[in-house]
Amino acid sequence: MHDVHRTPLKQSKTINRLTGRQVFLKMENQQRTGSFKLRGALNKICSLTKEEASRGIVCASAGNHAQGVALAASERGISAKIFMPKKTPLAKVEATKSYGAEIKLTGETYQEAFTAASEDMLANGSTFVHAFDDEKVMAGQGTIALEMMQQCPDLEAIVVPVGGGGLIAGIAVAAKTFHPQLKVIGVQSQGAPATYNQFTGKNTGYMNQAKSIADGIVVKKPGKHTYPVIEQFVDEMVTVSDEEIAYAIIFMLEREKTLVEGAGAAAVASLLCNKIDGQRNKVGCIVSGGNVDLSKIEHYRKLSHQFLDEKPLTSMS
Repeated sequence: MHDVHRTPLKQSKTINRLTGRQVFLKMENQQRTGSFKLRGALNKICSLTKEEASRGIVCASAGNHAQGVALAASERGISAKIFMPKKTPLAKVEATKSYGAEIKLTGETYQEAFTAASEDMLANGSTFVHAFDDEKVMAGQGTIALEMMQQCPDLEAIVVPVGGGGLIAGIAVAAKTFHPQLKVIGVQSQGAPATYNQFTGKNTGYMNQAKSIADGIVVKKPGKHTYPVIEQFVDEMVTVSDEEIAYAIIFMLEREKTLVEGAGAAAVASLLCNKIDGQRNKVGCIVSGGNVDLSKIEHYRKLSHQFLDEKPLTSMS
């Protein structure tokens, strides 16, 4: 069975100069399937019993988890049925199909696809592989932190994009187990701040509406299993606007020659836009994925210009 890539941890002189610190970018956009999600999916699917595997897998995803599950299932020879929202970009649907999964386009949002997948699981007795709210999935994502601590043993903080919380929960447990003093900071989109709201005591975290260009982290409520882990092990949570995320996407494309999706740009945006306090100098930053719908790049460019017009970065002059 194939493994996940040990992705590069790289620095950017430009980002270091603009932020006044040493930033180490963990390039999960270069992971197989184009995102970190393969790690959790592979860990979960490799740990299924023969009996669980024989029933086939079902899951719901807006894109990256779908590709991770489809690839991991095909490598273990398990059939996979994946429910995706109708508006999922064609590139993500085709990529998932190419790994051999059966695709069902259902509903307008991830939540509706998730409901349909849950009903299918009950009807057919399939094994459900959740996108984030699962301990094996969280543990798989936590391998990123283990790699980062090997690649740069004196990191002082890790900045992580947060949707349902599987990535930050796994990273926080791994980081705090080996380096309790390492700070773990979560970043959410201002348009989908469910976990941020609960973490900062604003409300219980459930949102009727959630919208952002960072579709990979648009989740309406914190995970039942992920949130208690976040509450225990995460140090800080911040939010970034769509304009700031778009600025980070275009920045990474133009300055770093690398394609980063909205969710993957969120952590970068928090650093470029000074959302993280300045006490920690060596900061790891998770660039979680690169599966961009290329037709939206022009829209991101416009949002980025809007951001720069409204808040010129003094350090960029």
